[in-house]
Amino acid sequence: MALEIGDKAPDFEVNDQDGNKVKLSDFRGKKVVLYFYPKDATPGCTAQACNLRDNYEALQKAGYEILGISSDDEAKHRKFIEKQELPFTLLADTEKEVHEKYGTWVEKNMYGRKYMGTQRTTFIIDEEGKIEDIIKKVKTKEHTSQILK
Repeated sequence: MALEIGDKAPDFEVNDQDGNKVKLSDFRGKKVVLYFYPKDATPGCTAQACNLRDNYEALQKAGYEILGISSDDEAKHRKFIEKQELPFTLLADTEKEVHEKYGTWVEKNMYGRKYMGTQRTTFIIDEEGKIEDIIKKVKTKEHTSQILK
């Protein structure tokens, strides 16, 4: 069953780039941008992360905590953060459990080849832990404006 605006955001616990356990429920009382992306250091994912980095101050002023999540491991996340100077947390969902809860681990099709992968999707979660918005058609280079609209 797909998540919808108004639903309670499923809680989870995964490691961040430094191996620290992070739970969504730790952010209760704050607005959260939970963005699912396919892979560290690829062109689209880098453009998206850098757009959020370049507008991080505006996102913080609007009260948002940023959490990026992919199936990459902690080491890849650390390298990506260091190379791109990202000021926010990246979560390692190597078992794809969070992807499954949020419906972002999907069958994809490229050049006729079917495979499983991350559907780039952003969930805006309010202070109560409810989904305020779901951005399915992410514009990687303009993502902040989609969030702050």
